[in-house]
Amino acid sequence: MYSELSQRVNELIPYLTRQRRDLHKYAESGWLEFRTATLVAEELHRLGYTLKLGRDVIKAEARMGLPSEQVLKEQEQRAIEQGALPQWIAHFSGGFTGIMAVLETGRPGPVMGFRVDMDALDLNEQLDGEHRPFREGFASCNVGMMHACGHDGHTTIGLGLAQVLMAMRDQLCGTIKLLFQPAEEGTRGGKSMAESGIVDDVDYFTAIHIGIGVPVGHLVCGNDTFMATTKMDVTYRGVASHAGGKPEEGRNALLAAAQATLGLHAIPRHSGGISRVNVGVLQAGTGRNVIASHAIMKVETRGATNQVNEFIYQQALQVIHGAAAMHGVEVDVTLMGAAQSSKPSQEWVTYIHRQAEGIAELTHIVDRQEGAAGSEDATYLMERVKAHGGLASYAIFGTELSAGHHNEKFDFDESVIPVAVKTLAALALNIKTFKA
Repeated sequence: MYSELSQRVNELIPYLTRQRRDLHKYAESGWLEFRTATLVAEELHRLGYTLKLGRDVIKAEARMGLPSEQVLKEQEQRAIEQGALPQWIAHFSGGFTGIMAVLETGRPGPVMGFRVDMDALDLNEQLDGEHRPFREGFASCNVGMMHACGHDGHTTIGLGLAQVLMAMRDQLCGTIKLLFQPAEEGTRGGKSMAESGIVDDVDYFTAIHIGIGVPVGHLVCGNDTFMATTKMDVTYRGVASHAGGKPEEGRNALLAAAQATLGLHAIPRHSGGISRVNVGVLQAGTGRNVIASHAIMKVETRGATNQVNEFIYQQALQVIHGAAAMHGVEVDVTLMGAAQSSKPSQEWVTYIHRQAEGIAELTHIVDRQEGAAGSEDATYLMERVKAHGGLASYAIFGTELSAGHHNEKFDFDESVIPVAVKTLAALALNIKTFKA
């Protein structure tokens, strides 16, 4: 099986390279993946998968950090001009850019789920000759959008996996579900896919990432370092007045935001595990002689567990509202993103480890890695699967990077793509050997 699998994937390498570079060139941020989604849907349809699209896989009220209606319309038109396929675009209109492809083998077996993400970051790519995507003509052409975390590689891995599994479907059993998720950046999209119920029947679930400090040839079979997180936008609304003539008539939103910033960073930590809080953006005021009537903050909390994060989050809300009361201003808090912590299922981690041993390119395979690795909203899908009796894990495929994640010079060694396709395909092809 490994020999046939390796041959099939190796034959796909030119296709995988073209796909990754096309996605990189037309990078699309979260909830705006209109071109990407239509091309993915067309390819999956061509291969013969049954598709569930848009509102069928995205619970509308569970979406977070959705752009304005105007931005959604503008970006949909931009995508059409850049080659989004008209026969699919209506399914994704309004920011419902999620896809699930289903392969029913007709043979008894479990339901297996694989999740990849599709979105880019809100970042301008480096445009000079030292940066390979620019030098070789596939740097992002969309201002303020860049695949600087490898999701173009993830989507390509998902498409490669779809190709191989369909070609080898006679050796499969049960049901395969391939999830292409929007809006992972800012942890905005995973919850809405989980709450749509599409993974409630999944027995074995695997999400993936490339890089994250893992060297080339290495595989982490069950990353468990992702922290729970809550992300919010805070708006203070006060009253403007003349700073010299009538300062007592003003209500200073800037001071409320500044007070909140200091208070947030002074929140006591929790003995139950590591925690984080950060004010990443603070903007306020219109002029030096005007009491600021408006201030915005972009805030996040994180915790090693859901309980730790909830503690920090609730403390943060008290600080934010307390600062408003102190300065007599109004405040609105809008939830922009969230993720859970999730421990991989050891039985499934062990199975991934065992199958990875047959992949020649993987020279170092471990169950876990040390150190914190931010947050990831695939954890909502993992926890949903586990809550319904299934097993779940999060695998990281190592690769060489030109710069760190979320950097304008980010790029990765594309040889990781076929390695990931082979490994994930092996999980499905050998599932009959798995015993929980």
